[in-house]
Amino acid sequence: MAILVTGGAGYIGSHTCVELLNKGEEVIIVDNFSNSSPDVIKKIGQITGKSVTVYSDDILSEAALHNIFTAHKISAVVHFAGLKAVGESVRVPMDYYYNNVSGTLCLCRVMAAHGCKKMAFSSSATVYGAGTGGPFREDDAVSAINPYGMTKVMIERILTDIAAADPKWGIALLRYFNPIGAHPSGLLGEDPTGIPNNLVPYIAQVASGKLARVQVYGDDYETPDGTGVRDYLHVSDLAAGHIKALEYVENHPGAEAVNLGTGTGYSVLEVLAAYEKACGKKLPYVIAPRREGDTAVCCADPAKAKRLLGWEAAIGLDEMCRDSWNYAKKLQKG
Repeated sequence: MAILVTGGAGYIGSHTCVELLNKGEEVIIVDNFSNSSPDVIKKIGQITGKSVTVYSDDILSEAALHNIFTAHKISAVVHFAGLKAVGESVRVPMDYYYNNVSGTLCLCRVMAAHGCKKMAFSSSATVYGAGTGGPFREDDAVSAINPYGMTKVMIERILTDIAAADPKWGIALLRYFNPIGAHPSGLLGEDPTGIPNNLVPYIAQVASGKLARVQVYGDDYETPDGTGVRDYLHVSDLAAGHIKALEYVENHPGAEAVNLGTGTGYSVLEVLAAYEKACGKKLPYVIAPRREGDTAVCCADPAKAKRLLGWEAAIGLDEMCRDSWNYAKKLQKG
């Protein structure tokens, strides 16, 4: 039996494919490569010494998905595919609702038609909206302050209703906090197109000389140094959480929301200092105005993940920044 990974060539998807292959699973990837590169597939092979079957298709095509499920005996799906830039979602909300929500519905319809009813879904801490900062628990109220976040809220509700209607479904709704870092080999990492939206890829481009200075959005929050505090976790820890989630849903019906985070928050300036340590040089930064919708603190309560999945993050901030810089250096060298 195989595991289908939608968006498997993306940042988190590719690391999860590595974990699955290392566990001995057969992996099928479907990715339209709208925000990823086919080169990632080669790198997955280099790291694991194993091959994956890849379909360059869109999950909005039920016909394409039916072909994949007909060609392979798929036991479970890890669902990453979706648009994910917050700012872009505000500009083109229709694209986000169509792609993320309709794409998930297409996927679920095809899964049901082929009797595959186990899923780990890539959700997000954005479902906690403009909450108090946490530590957020899975039973906290969900909301959203942008269309991207609302697609996650809507998909979680859809998947919860699907699982409630049919006890054969087992679904993990994995609420990520802030994944950073890269595979220790330096072959896989986060390489966004254009100017990065997230802090660590932005810092990496400053360290690489691609950008002039780090933009720190706000230094007047009620935090120890005035800058925003977030729960950062290593992408390899996050990938390992998906393995645990698949093991869980295999034997537990229903839809279960689970936070994947460390439970520890770091400020923007603390992350910058850790990255300076990793790359061995001071990095220029400027204080910019706060961004609309940003909160002072956003951290997870990860207790449920440990209790339910037997998972907890193991990699610290220094290693996260070290691995990110190792990947950035390899990118520089081509």
